[in-house]
Amino acid sequence: MIGVINCGSSKTRYIEELVYEFDDFVSIPLLDVTVESLYDLKGIIISGAPILLTETDHTPFKKPIETIIDSGLPILGICFGHQLLSMHFGGYVARMKEDRDWQTIEMIADSPIFDKLPNEFQMMEDHCETASIPNDFMHIAVSDACINEAMQHKTKPIYGVQFHPEVSGNSGRILFDNFIRICHQA
Repeated sequence: MIGVINCGSSKTRYIEELVYEFDDFVSIPLLDVTVESLYDLKGIIISGAPILLTETDHTPFKKPIETIIDSGLPILGICFGHQLLSMHFGGYVARMKEDRDWQTIEMIADSPIFDKLPNEFQMMEDHCETASIPNDFMHIAVSDACINEAMQHKTKPIYGVQFHPEVSGNSGRILFDNFIRICHQA
């Protein structure tokens, strides 16, 4: 079973629908995350959110993210989730030009999250903030609009993507399939 951490995005239901194509899921609101709520999961996906981290006190998110990281499970952070992962590991979030369109994502490093995807693929964006790449992470994808489109932890199965694979058609479906395969191999 995959835990979908619901951070309030209207796209979270699309994450749940895609996960359900490959595995069962449980939806957990971000602020309700506890060690017990993560029991029996194979992996965790952290959704986007209608929240700007550059304009919000992120103190309420620190404990749930710490609990998620401490679980040792594979993690995929999407948009807001990607930004929370960056901040947890010592990165920062900054404002950027709004991007709410399709972007060509270019892989710059091999990663199991990108298995079966070409070196360039299209993904839908919906953000106006960007996250830095913490020291514990490798930079794995860029676009013309955003430098840190994707990152991967150097030693743990933790991935962050700025784009929204849940609304990106077949390329997004492949990415979810890859992540769920990583969860079952961990």
